[in-house]
Amino acid sequence: MWLAVIAILIGLAILVWSADVFIDGATILAKKLGVPSFLIGVLILGLGTSAPEMVVSVLAALQGSPELALGNAYGSNIINIALVLGATVLISPIIIRKSIIKRDMPLLLLVTAVSAWQLRDGMLSYTDGIVLIVLLVLVLGFQIVLSLRKGSIEYEQEYKDEGNLSSSLAGSKDSGYIEPTLARGLGGLFIGLLMLVLSSRAIVWGAVELATFWGLSELIIGLTVVAVGTSLPELVASLSAARKGEHDMALGNIIGSNIFNTLGVVGLAALIAPITANPIILSRDVLTMGLLTLLLFALCVFAFTTKRQFGRLSGATLVLSFVGYTFWLIKTVSM
Repeated sequence: MWLAVIAILIGLAILVWSADVFIDGATILAKKLGVPSFLIGVLILGLGTSAPEMVVSVLAALQGSPELALGNAYGSNIINIALVLGATVLISPIIIRKSIIKRDMPLLLLVTAVSAWQLRDGMLSYTDGIVLIVLLVLVLGFQIVLSLRKGSIEYEQEYKDEGNLSSSLAGSKDSGYIEPTLARGLGGLFIGLLMLVLSSRAIVWGAVELATFWGLSELIIGLTVVAVGTSLPELVASLSAARKGEHDMALGNIIGSNIFNTLGVVGLAALIAPITANPIILSRDVLTMGLLTLLLFALCVFAFTTKRQFGRLSGATLVLSFVGYTFWLIKTVSM
């Protein structure tokens, strides 16, 4: 028992430290390469923090449990929007830019719609997996080309227009990061991501050990501890990004992670083994994922047309949605 407590405490400390290192590395990389922070959030943070879901899903497919990969990916998407983004915004409001409304959220909606359409017959075939992987390459290519072509100009102009609004949310920046090296940025990314994943695993192991010691069922442990545990990298990375004023990275992390989960994680699992989905996944989890994505889009539009801030009321709405989904999940599984 005490070993589990120590694992959780040490894991939490390393988790917070590694998130700061990871975000600092990403910020340095964005400045050195001259690309928008949102693109770094989508590509680097989104892919990096999806590593736990990728590993779990690939192992599940190889071990003959591809449906577990499906539930892991869609469950992580729900947690990313409702819990991770909701908690992040409760701590630090996020500025919503026009490109989020016109380009990035429509892409996420399209990806979500494609995944739901593929499951209309209750199966994901090898061909479906190829379609998802190809779509992932196309979406990432589209994001990269547009962001590099006009993202930097759009980013600079909009934040120039926002003036004091952005700086009031971001706070003062650490002067120690004015002239960092590219090697320092890459090193921070690698070390931060590695420690994020390892510390998350330590926390999940310790929490499962404690839950088992207290007599909680494996089902409850899986629905709560493990589900939230695989999203810890996204949570702490987004919180750290928002706290440091890197609002684009925080939102880009969520959008990028959900795109990778839906297309990359599920697509790779389907390539390894065809997936026969339980009908409840479509009627409960895919439906919840779609509704939350639509809710996120609506909240972003509302934020942009009013104060251009994704505020704490929106964050509370998302967190309450996660609580409602969790109760629904436990109720349907226990029936």
